[in-house]
Amino acid sequence: MVYKAAVVQAAAVPFDKDKSVAKACQLILEAGRAGARLIVFPEAFISGYPKGCHFDTPVGYRGERSRDLFYAYRAGCIAIPGPETERLGEAAREAGAHVVIGVMEGGESTIYCTALFIGPDGTVLGKHRKLMPTGAERLIWGFGDGSTLPVLETDIGRIGSVICWENFMPALRMAMYAQGIGLYCVPTADDRPVWPSSMRHIALEGRCFVLSACQYVTRGAYPADYDCTLGDDPDTVLMRGGSLIVSPLGEILAGPAGEEETILYADIDLRDLVKGKYDLDTVGHYARPDIFSLTVDRRPMPAVRFDDGGKD
Repeated sequence: MVYKAAVVQAAAVPFDKDKSVAKACQLILEAGRAGARLIVFPEAFISGYPKGCHFDTPVGYRGERSRDLFYAYRAGCIAIPGPETERLGEAAREAGAHVVIGVMEGGESTIYCTALFIGPDGTVLGKHRKLMPTGAERLIWGFGDGSTLPVLETDIGRIGSVICWENFMPALRMAMYAQGIGLYCVPTADDRPVWPSSMRHIALEGRCFVLSACQYVTRGAYPADYDCTLGDDPDTVLMRGGSLIVSPLGEILAGPAGEEETILYADIDLRDLVKGKYDLDTVGHYARPDIFSLTVDRRPMPAVRFDDGGKD
């Protein structure tokens, strides 16, 4: 099977979930009209990555302003499922495409950085909560657990997602490879020039297609009163983009995209997944389970478990 995939490089509308969802729906329809059957969006597209904001939290201190900033950010989160996922599902159904999109998921109060999977029939197929927020992200995002590490069997291949610097966790990558991932989707906020080298390595290591999506966003996209340590000039670029699509043999099929909003397209030939593993299958003939092993605990890990002693 050969089909077209798309990676969206665009700015969210921080921290407005209605406008971010509306923009995502427009982009889904645009990519669908171009024939894409898989559409991948950046990390935190709904409703914005808080680039440059330290939430007024020096070590050992949290004031009322810290809490106000967090409250405002939390307001941009969505529930899964919820009215926002229904709108995204309608767009995916109209486009006839699978969609992988980075969202801020709201728990009772905790925020999770989540990759959401939506099928071409508009249904929510699953989600992956980022296991390891990076650096100051830990101030505002909770930790996912092993219960949201899906690789989904679909009519266009096996789809999974690893978010941003989770891709530097070798054990997590191996867990994805062991589930037969073929469409390795990477919503990210890493716009550094070295990022494509990591994506090419993962494609080669896992013999999978890697689709990496990063926002291109300027300071002007954020509210005027946004607390940004990188400055308040509306033309300041906060994320440069650099989105790309890579083949199972490490060939760049599209990108890296420059500093602009754009949609990248590439043909996905599922035969290349098998061809690539002719000489390297890291969880098959190139593994040494007699020496190395990996255990993945996929149970949900709630903070509190209630035991009623078997009572009805």
